[in-house]
Amino acid sequence: MTGIKDNIIKEIKKIYDPEIPVDIYELGLIYKIEVQNDKKVLIEMTLTSPNCPVAESLPNSVKENILKIEGIEDVELKIVWDPPWTKDKMSEAAKIELNL
Repeated sequence: MTGIKDNIIKEIKKIYDPEIPVDIYELGLIYKIEVQNDKKVLIEMTLTSPNCPVAESLPNSVKENILKIEGIEDVELKIVWDPPWTKDKMSEAAKIELNL
């Protein structure tokens, strides 16, 4: 199952927040990745703000990218606001990229 999760993360890392030059995984927007029966994926993610201009398209991009992975048949994506996103959720790589 680790291989599938690694592939999911690779696909998520292809998606960038349009306002920040860092992928959404490194930004810390993905809170949970759960693979069920190697076919269904549950994703919990957040956005940098409830008023995010890509609130509809960004989750769809995540879903579409994960569905490209061979064997994945379904993606359940849930937007969560608790805990709220902060810069502390960013990876060290993202902080370095943004000079934080």
